[in-house]
Amino acid sequence: MADLEREIVRCRRCPRLVEWREQVGREKRRAYRAEIYWARPLPGFGDERARVLAVGLAPGAHGSNRTGRMFTGDASGDFLFPALFRAGFSSRPESVARDDGLELRGLFITAVCRCVPPGNKPTPEEIRNCLPFLEEEIRLLGGLCGIVALGKIAYDSLGRMYPVTEPGLSGMKIRPDGSKRRSPSGRPAFSHGRLWRIRRPAEDGGGPSWILASYHPSRQNTQTGRLTRAMFDRIWRTARALARTETGA
Repeated sequence: MADLEREIVRCRRCPRLVEWREQVGREKRRAYRAEIYWARPLPGFGDERARVLAVGLAPGAHGSNRTGRMFTGDASGDFLFPALFRAGFSSRPESVARDDGLELRGLFITAVCRCVPPGNKPTPEEIRNCLPFLEEEIRLLGGLCGIVALGKIAYDSLGRMYPVTEPGLSGMKIRPDGSKRRSPSGRPAFSHGRLWRIRRPAEDGGGPSWILASYHPSRQNTQTGRLTRAMFDRIWRTARALARTETGA
């Protein structure tokens, strides 16, 4: 994993993203004018024995691109880490810096795109350039049971990596009351609470067996009420329960 992290941090495959992340790091936001921005690609972080993987979209311009750790130092992280703490995945309910002592338990956090994109919108080519890093992280995290996809882009990207559903199983939607409803056969379209059972080719040696979709904890979703604390807590309780069921722990 350390070798992969070094490879990610050195990456310069996408000229547009290299230029933008470094420009943001030079110009900075007034509130962080005295800080040295990370302004490089971000590797994932967390428990390397994780049973659950959380996949977001990309670093925030003045959050992760500043602090050097996924979801750390911005509004998305301010919503994510308290939920992880309540579900037992995090040692602390807040994440403000790479060295703040936060530890993830049974969880690893990563993203589809490792550099902050202009307008928070990576191009399809930029996403394709980054996906091998995600694939390698998943391979190295050999004990994964499942993946929480934070947002539609993460969900769709994972769908291209795992195109086959298990025979007889299709996506299930978790209703607000916690009950489940099956969707039409085949890979279901993104919606919050969608649980998609997957299988991997035998030569891959197993791997995650489900993907659980969630709205991204962006300010756009949380401040409008599209994603509430109760909705997000239900995602992480479900992920915890699924992981426990599969491991027997």
